[in-house]
Amino acid sequence: MEEMVYSVHEVAKMLRCSPNFVYKLIDNGFLPAIKFGSIKILKSTLLKFLMENEGNDLSDMNNIKKIDVSSMVNING
Repeated sequence: MEEMVYSVHEVAKMLRCSPNFVYKLIDNGFLPAIKFGSIKILKSTLLKFLMENEGNDLSDMNNIKKIDVSSMVNING
């Protein structure tokens, strides 16, 4: 049976970030969650969050911007 809910640690592992960052996403209202025993994130909520934030830099949640790869890539080789 396919999983419908994930723990914070499972989401962190999938996103390759720390659990603390996932908690910050939840605390700041970016990633809705539910609590029964421990905090859980619905699979559908996680997919929606990823689709809505694709292309965004969430490093500073108070100043979300579009990702600017031109400053990270040396075009001249």
